[in-house]
Amino acid sequence: MSVLTPDDPSLPARLAVPGAVLVACLCADWCGTCREYAPKLDELSARLPHHVFVWIDIETHPDFTEDDDIENFPTLLLHDGRAIRFYGPMLPHIGHLERLLQSVEETPLDAGVTGPDVRGLLQRA
Repeated sequence: MSVLTPDDPSLPARLAVPGAVLVACLCADWCGTCREYAPKLDELSARLPHHVFVWIDIETHPDFTEDDDIENFPTLLLHDGRAIRFYGPMLPHIGHLERLLQSVEETPLDAGVTGPDVRGLLQRA
């Protein structure tokens, strides 16, 4: 599987690669929508190996959401190494994520997006 978990020992090195965008999918094991989305996310990660895709079960790893309540799944967080570029729920259509990643790659840093420090937590794992 190309999508990693927070426990994967390769994460700190993968996140340290310049230009690697972290794509963190915050989901829950009980969520049927998440289970349907997982293979599509895995397929996209195989096509975009220069990015780091991580599947985070928020019930197994509640520390990754800090004080944010995740109410809609899937919730995605994209971090380009400098800042969070997107944080929020997304319709479970992989094409939406694909277009968002293309936008992050093509546009300069957008200011004002806040969210939990998922990248920092993964790098310290």
